[in-house]
Amino acid sequence: MDAIVADDVHKRYGEIEALDGVSFAVRGGEVFALLGPNGAGKSTTVRVLTTLTKPDSGSATVAGHDVVRHPNRARSALGYVPQDSGIDREATGRENLMLQGRIYGMRGSELKRRVDELLELVGLADAADRIVRGYSGGMKRRLDIALGLVHRPSVLFLDEPTTGLDPEARVAMWEEVQRLAAQESLTILLTTHYLEEADQLADRLAIVSRGRIIVEGTPEELKRGLQGELVTVDLQNGQAGDAVAVVERFEGARETAADGQQVRTRVPNGAQAIPALLSALEGAGIAVASVATSRPSLDDVYLHYTGREFSADDAEGQA
Repeated sequence: MDAIVADDVHKRYGEIEALDGVSFAVRGGEVFALLGPNGAGKSTTVRVLTTLTKPDSGSATVAGHDVVRHPNRARSALGYVPQDSGIDREATGRENLMLQGRIYGMRGSELKRRVDELLELVGLADAADRIVRGYSGGMKRRLDIALGLVHRPSVLFLDEPTTGLDPEARVAMWEEVQRLAAQESLTILLTTHYLEEADQLADRLAIVSRGRIIVEGTPEELKRGLQGELVTVDLQNGQAGDAVAVVERFEGARETAADGQQVRTRVPNGAQAIPALLSALEGAGIAVASVATSRPSLDDVYLHYTGREFSADDAEGQA
């Protein structure tokens, strides 16, 4: 059974089409990522699925419950960890969890057992009675996740779970999410603009761009779909247009494009192609500073399907 279904969801804010026909399904028990740059529509999608905003059209279900017709049923089945923390920094970790449980109608020994269980689960048992203000960024984020799990949901939404964390804390959070998915038998939908995060965590992912789902599949399926290897040539003195013309004539070269002083192309075998490419560029009087080859990445997948650089779209979304 699909735990989450979005079917042709549209949402507009004034002149901005935040969601333009978003459709996807998440299978029960899997970790699914919505990957896209800032401003792509990921958080709006989550807000619709968590009943925080109504779609203009289309439909969505969580754990079999329609989020518009039966929002309370959907809320009882889902946990939500927003991008901006909702914890009380002047309370202890335990007090935060006890309050959250009471909001969901939990009381007495049941609530106490669940709080103790969660503190152990997210590695905060030793810090349970410390004021949250003194927690590290990673500890606060783990508490956020515990808050979303108090009422034992079957579906957990994580909106940009590692934004603001340093690299070490981010890797620790990835391990935490993988462990929680297994131990709590959860379906997890996470949004992220970190390519490596989606690659590391997701069983399947959907790439979101400008309010639309562009493509979906497992990370490996999407990368395998880009046949060949990427060759990147850094030029010494510009001449990118001339270099593109030379490379495009090279047998087997596909998706050749220039970005500043850099020319990229995809070839069947990078190691074999590089000597001949360098010779052709040298013969055309084009000086090369360096050349590198790499296997397809999710960055390449995004470029292939949108025609735009992920980093450029991400910077545009932050502006």
